[in-house]
Amino acid sequence: MVDRLTAAVLFTGGKDSTFAIEALRTAGFHVACLISVISENPYSYMLHTPNIRTAELSANALQIPITFGSTKGEKERELEDIRETVSTARDHYHFQFLGSGGLSSNYQKTRLENIAREIDLKSINPLWGLDQRSYMKGLVQRGYEFVLTSVSSAGLDEKWLGRRIDANSLPLLLDLSERYRFNPAFEGGEAETLVLDCPLFQNKTIEVTEQRKIWDGIRGKLVIEKARLVPKQNV
Repeated sequence: MVDRLTAAVLFTGGKDSTFAIEALRTAGFHVACLISVISENPYSYMLHTPNIRTAELSANALQIPITFGSTKGEKERELEDIRETVSTARDHYHFQFLGSGGLSSNYQKTRLENIAREIDLKSINPLWGLDQRSYMKGLVQRGYEFVLTSVSSAGLDEKWLGRRIDANSLPLLLDLSERYRFNPAFEGGEAETLVLDCPLFQNKTIEVTEQRKIWDGIRGKLVIEKARLVPKQNV
């Protein structure tokens, strides 16, 4: 018999999908697996693309199995590839809920709800509607350590690529979000993140050993060439 509170989480290794796992567990869910879909299109409407393959390291640190799928990333057609990947994972891990880390994107929310309904799952968004400033402060206070892996907003220049968001940098980030009117949690795609450590990581953290920046004068991304898991300190 399948536990009614068993979920899979669409996962990128970023702050939102990682915290969604914690939020679901707090709400009584068992997270049976993670699902990542790798897009060939870096400008996918639905999918996180920077350094998505590091999600495997994140899953290892979380000690949760992960299923990968792929798509060319064509608008709307990529939804079929996401649905197929979720369906394959569901048949193996037998979950009933599809979780995601969206805060306010109706475009993604409605499409994920449709995908879930088409394969007899229920979509759940544990972070939906959270105040973004409070959310970011809460992540830092809870010990989430993450870096920016892409930036594409006025106010966020090349120096923010690879920058760790912590108690020192967060106030400046929040000030910039007010001055330049971007979403402080990047829900509008202004930036992407990678979690290096958090309370959910059991015994290991992610260490980036080789990286490079791509910057065109307006936007850019951090390309992680090599990363590894290292023992967590003071466990």
